[in-house]
Amino acid sequence: MPQTSDPDEDDGLDRVPAPKPVHYAEQALLGALLLEPPRLSDTEQLSAEHFESHTHAALFTAIRTLPPPDPDDHAKDTAWLNQVLHHARPHAPGLNVSYVHALIQFCPSPKHAPAYARMIRADHARRILRRHAERLDSTASDPGLAQPAATTLGLADGIGRVLDALAGQFALHPGSLPRTAHPVEVPRQAREEELDEERLLLATATAYPAEVQQMQWLAAEDFILPLHAALWQCVTALVHRGDMVDPVTVLGEAQHRGLITDSLTPRELMALVSTPAGSPEHWGEKVLQRALLARARAVAQRIAAYTDDPANTPHQLITGSRRALADLNSLRTRWNRATTPPPAPATPAPARAASPPRAGPSHRPAIATARAHR
Repeated sequence: MPQTSDPDEDDGLDRVPAPKPVHYAEQALLGALLLEPPRLSDTEQLSAEHFESHTHAALFTAIRTLPPPDPDDHAKDTAWLNQVLHHARPHAPGLNVSYVHALIQFCPSPKHAPAYARMIRADHARRILRRHAERLDSTASDPGLAQPAATTLGLADGIGRVLDALAGQFALHPGSLPRTAHPVEVPRQAREEELDEERLLLATATAYPAEVQQMQWLAAEDFILPLHAALWQCVTALVHRGDMVDPVTVLGEAQHRGLITDSLTPRELMALVSTPAGSPEHWGEKVLQRALLARARAVAQRIAAYTDDPANTPHQLITGSRRALADLNSLRTRWNRATTPPPAPATPAPARAASPPRAGPSHRPAIATARAHR
């Protein structure tokens, strides 16, 4: 018996994705403007760059560029429509007369043009925020940057400016946060070189505990390996209590914290903190910078997840993205404390030369008294 093919069976051909809601909003708006050109005044905040479709953007540019037709003449003939098509076609070669007329037929109600325009602007806000998030993610993971922290934080500031601009375009509703689930954070995978830097930090901190007192900008959560984070807490606990710090006392603190196990012997732990090189601040900045870049990537992926959720309104995107950036700012503050040189000690003002005595009252009464006794 011959087999019949299932119409839902994958035939191996690439399927064209269904148009997004903004596609229909763009069609409806253009249909409204082609049918009733004076409606263009209802879309003052809209520009061609807000359109997702290049063809639609070309049509909108033509409508805005050409002078509007006389309403009576426009109701009688298609002269103005032909002008719009002629102006837009060089920028959108696939555009034809039938599509222009189809747009007019598609528009449900020309008087709803402002609502269509808001939908277009909202989707553009989603796309532009997504692009900025992708750039932040790729930059934070680029190992070839000369100044990765400064470059990454600069892009984060750029997202903040985008959010400020969007906040002026869309009415915000305080307290309305996206319900989108945050992406699952994958544990950081460290290269051996990065683990070596964490080990050198622990060893130099043990050798130079006085310098650790000035490193309150570094936290245990900045370390990649949990064991190294726990040992950093051992060293800082000894320093903050004013106890003596050396490999043996670090071992004692580690024992009290339950870090001595079958997989980490006392000898191995002491060896780990007994090979200093360089300074604690140097290695600490490297550890903190990696944590900063990892946080920036997590923030970027969180913002991207918000933009991928079509249920989020523009004000939810803005509010959620600002909350995400705030998580990065806490690390930014510590990074600035770590990398900002201490202020130079104030130079004491030079001592002022003693001023000559002011002229006082004449001692004539005393002289007169002396003369009286002669």
